[in-house]
Amino acid sequence: MDAGGTDRSTEDGGRGGGIRTALTGLTTRGRSFLAAGIAAAVCAYVLGQSDLLRVGLLLGALPLICATVLYRTRHQVAGSRRLSPGRVPAGSEARVHLRVDNVSRLPTGLLMLQDRVPYVLGPRPRFVLDRVEPGGRREVSYRVRSDLRGRYPLGPLQLRLTDPFGLCELTRSFSTYDTLTVTPRVEALPPVRLSGEAKGYGEGRQRSLALAGDDDVIPRGYRYGDDLRRVHWRSTARYGELMVRREEQPQRARCTVLLDTRGVAFDGAGPDSAFEWAVSGAASVLVHMLERGFSVRLLTDSGDSVPGEGADGFAGASQGTADAAGLMMDTLAVIDHSDGTGLSRAYDVLRGGNEGLLVAFFGDLDEEQATVVAKMRRRSGGALAFVLDGESWDREPVGAPRPLDRSEERLRMLREAGWTAVRVPRGTSLEELWRLADRERTGLTATSGGEGAR
Repeated sequence: MDAGGTDRSTEDGGRGGGIRTALTGLTTRGRSFLAAGIAAAVCAYVLGQSDLLRVGLLLGALPLICATVLYRTRHQVAGSRRLSPGRVPAGSEARVHLRVDNVSRLPTGLLMLQDRVPYVLGPRPRFVLDRVEPGGRREVSYRVRSDLRGRYPLGPLQLRLTDPFGLCELTRSFSTYDTLTVTPRVEALPPVRLSGEAKGYGEGRQRSLALAGDDDVIPRGYRYGDDLRRVHWRSTARYGELMVRREEQPQRARCTVLLDTRGVAFDGAGPDSAFEWAVSGAASVLVHMLERGFSVRLLTDSGDSVPGEGADGFAGASQGTADAAGLMMDTLAVIDHSDGTGLSRAYDVLRGGNEGLLVAFFGDLDEEQATVVAKMRRRSGGALAFVLDGESWDREPVGAPRPLDRSEERLRMLREAGWTAVRVPRGTSLEELWRLADRERTGLTATSGGEGAR
């Protein structure tokens, strides 16, 4: 994905404003030349020395001429920026390409190019470009990287022009800027088959007739090879030709990924916090399910869903997998803690219809919210919950023994309600927990490399 544009300036202000702008760009050397020229002209007038007057005029005119030429050149330089790519996962690099075009009929002097970037993306890049011939161009590039997801503006581009004598410097700021989107890290997940997905996965995928009920069947004309047991005699008598019932049509598998964003449910901040793990986990499951051909929806505790509430709120077969994944990743790139304290809004959305497979990432659950979560299981074909205790993440070192606290009681409540509930300790990869959830649902106790894989 490439993004960027060209910015070409126009004259700003009147003649007086242009002169003042040019004079403000005089360097210390240029001001010294101007002062020396004025002093020489005054002395020549007092002493009556015509030769000294010529020297004074030369010293005073040179910085003024340089400033005028440089000011005119400043408005004949175009700059552009291109991102490659414009959306990257956290921890990955993107390359920014800068291009400067000289659209005037005069060559430029020394150019100093500087692009403004947020501190989180790295140091501010600076480049020195040599003389650019009339109609010529120069291209440079630099890399940016961030461990924190988000949307970061790049620009505006600043160009500093200098004359060959170093008497004047003028800065040109372009108006355009671009945005780099840093999405959560995505972890590749194994294609395990989670049992209990009868309403949206694998061999248990739902099938439905065109319409239920013998009187409501929509028939079609008989085709050679059709099973005679599917002949619909009532429609045959009505239309005067042999009619058969339509074949069962497979229903597209569905998956809802629920992300708990409540600020009260997570402690800590930064790329290694529990909340960032949950966001990354949700992104990984979304991409994995889209690649498997599911109709996928991202749902938050506030009841908001992505891609949105269209016909059924899911990214269906009519939408490209890449477009749907990009929309959800853009949402997860900027998602933050909500002010809510409960999960009732998400429950209201889930109980409105058949959600297929439900994969949820929860923070700390109290008894009341655990009860709400237990009710969510009723409207899904399969339910998998990853429960993160934000407080334990904040204090528990990697590899520490699993503490026995109230989170165990919450997990037990979810399991009794039919959830496959997995506790997420600090430092554990989603791939390991994904396989663990598969083993728990299928009743396997031993680990094998190909076990449970499709």
